[in-house]
Amino acid sequence: MKLQTCVAPTGEFVIGKHEPSFTVDNFRETDTILSLGELAGGQPVMNTVNFPNGAVEVTGADGVIEVANPFPFRGATYILQKSADRCASDPTRISLPTPAGTSFHGFIRHLLAEKEISDERLDQIFRDLPASIKIALATTSTDPEDLIRLAHSCGKFVCDSGSGQPVGLRFKERRHGVMNPATEDHFLFETIANNWYLPNVYKEVMVLRPGVQGGSEIVGEWRDPDSDSHVFEYLRRNSYIPWGHYAANMAHDAIRYRTEDLTLNDMFGMRHLYYQRTFVRMAKALNLHVPTSPGGLSVQDMEILREASLNTMISGIPIPFASTLWGWNFGFDYAPSRYRLHASHQQIHQQYALVPDTVRSEISPAGSMPSYGCAGLIGEFIDRYRDDMGVSFFPAYLDAIKRNRRMDGATDRPQSLVVFQDERVMVFVPKAQTSQWELQVMPLVPVGHILEADTDMRRSLDRAIYAAIQVLSRLGARMVTVLEYPKRFDRFDSDQHLLYAFLPRMPESPGAFSEAQLRWVNGHYPEDFAAVCRDKLASVPDIS
Repeated sequence: MKLQTCVAPTGEFVIGKHEPSFTVDNFRETDTILSLGELAGGQPVMNTVNFPNGAVEVTGADGVIEVANPFPFRGATYILQKSADRCASDPTRISLPTPAGTSFHGFIRHLLAEKEISDERLDQIFRDLPASIKIALATTSTDPEDLIRLAHSCGKFVCDSGSGQPVGLRFKERRHGVMNPATEDHFLFETIANNWYLPNVYKEVMVLRPGVQGGSEIVGEWRDPDSDSHVFEYLRRNSYIPWGHYAANMAHDAIRYRTEDLTLNDMFGMRHLYYQRTFVRMAKALNLHVPTSPGGLSVQDMEILREASLNTMISGIPIPFASTLWGWNFGFDYAPSRYRLHASHQQIHQQYALVPDTVRSEISPAGSMPSYGCAGLIGEFIDRYRDDMGVSFFPAYLDAIKRNRRMDGATDRPQSLVVFQDERVMVFVPKAQTSQWELQVMPLVPVGHILEADTDMRRSLDRAIYAAIQVLSRLGARMVTVLEYPKRFDRFDSDQHLLYAFLPRMPESPGAFSEAQLRWVNGHYPEDFAAVCRDKLASVPDIS
């Protein structure tokens, strides 16, 4: 096969197995034999093994399975067979532990149990903690009292004179009349506000109430009349994503810091705002009539607009946008070293935009250059695949998933990569995971972007996205990046399928040398991961 992909045109996965045996010339001149310490009985532990004589013979080293990603631009995955075999024997190893409870004020009271310690003294202790300890507590404490004390150590609150509960923040005026919260440590303040164990009244006044984080306009809203589900659509006016960057945020009165609090209706609401904004912008760009309504468009109105836009695009009218851009960073964390580890805030939110087809360029002879979007990467690959292999990629890919066989050859263990499936979409484990716990969502029919997705398909996509994030959370994932790989709007063939990738961040795999080369290291077989995910799916409401 000329292309670096694991999908064969026959509808099978191609994998390789490294079984290393080799000889290493030894150029060392000296032996630096040193004591490393002692065993419990006093016997010395030496480093003699590190200084062999002569050449080193490596025979029967641990096997490694190499799997090219289905899409060459995503690299290759290397599965450590020894570790994967252990997980196959005990799939419960594929999980992350629940974080231990932490209470600093409880520790202090226990430490000073024989002494009286006043609330004022505790407040002073919290104020005097080193900055790195404050950040560590802000991220890991499970004690609301810790978090309240930390919040008052760096923020200034307006409190109710009767209850003492916060009702707002103290602000200070900056240049050009901009009002900002009067915080003494902005990073600490934000970190505290993103901890689920902080009481909701503090979450609201510190970070959730509309306007408290700045002047971003709210330009859309979705409410469920039968529940507390409520979503605001924010415009990010000055963004690194130009020409309109939007965020569908769960509102201040619908606090969703954890996926176990997230409902399927919440997902429908956030995605509704994404569909509505995209369909309206595309229709206006194509000079189509857009119905106006203070409450936004109904599902029926959106479907009419979607069909009209799609038909107009197919007719050959120039399209100013190249593709959609959609993503979701779930989970916040901040290291004591002041490295932010993931999303900007814990309250669940999704982001979206439209990518322009071109961008002005003074150097280009044409006066413009193509604007980048990951949408084009899959399209370029499947064109090459068809040219080289003589068949379309996605039918071969779906066949390979359907006919999958285990990498270790076992026939008495799970074979399937599919986690969830209805008549339109599936959630599955990619044969080559780029995150150790990667999941993907894909339509079963050739729907390449959301303008090609009718109402039923959109509803199935929303359910599948909800199912995937819930399954990963039940395995212990606390930070997950989700992104959309859509088809470009100027492709009118039926070769490409829309794809969503779920990429959990793992505690021991921050991403470094190997990942920068698109070499992804894994310690389980994808079939075992899929089986564990199916087990967790049974507990997901509205799905199982």
